[in-house]
Amino acid sequence: MAKANPLQEQLLKAGLVKKSKVAEVAREQNKARHAKGPAAPNEIQLEAERARAEKAERDRALEAERKAQARTNELRAQARQIIEDRKVPRTGESEYRFTADGAIRTLLVNDDLRKQLASGALVIVRLGERYELLPRVAAEKVRERDAGMIVLDHGQEAGTEQASTTSEDDAYYAQFQVPDDLIW
Repeated sequence: MAKANPLQEQLLKAGLVKKSKVAEVAREQNKARHAKGPAAPNEIQLEAERARAEKAERDRALEAERKAQARTNELRAQARQIIEDRKVPRTGESEYRFTADGAIRTLLVNDDLRKQLASGALVIVRLGERYELLPRVAAEKVRERDAGMIVLDHGQEAGTEQASTTSEDDAYYAQFQVPDDLIW
């Protein structure tokens, strides 16, 4: 046993305490001296922890937003690359008019390109400030990446127009013949 303090020795000699009780108290005192138990958190520590948690949450949200923006930019770049690689060369002197951004735009095309546009085999897409013609397959790839680049798609519009018109309108307009080569 370790050396006891003088008071403990006197109490032992007088018979007022047992040797086991002295040893137990000594162990408890030793534990209390060397123990590294958690101190009760005070108000400042709680506020600092709360601020750290809020900052971590803000950082996570900003990082998620940055990743989403980077993904959007990457998809736009892919769409631009597809347009550059797959655009159909425009030839001809016939004007093909379409609306984009509330204004009427014009492309010069030949009769073959006009027929392909009307049938939906070709699609008009925006590339910066200019407009390009794309085959339907390439246009679908662009639509997956950035649908806002698609300006005119007769193949896509045909399905939505038929769903939005009523049978009464169809019956009324059926009496009017529209020429196939109508150019406006």
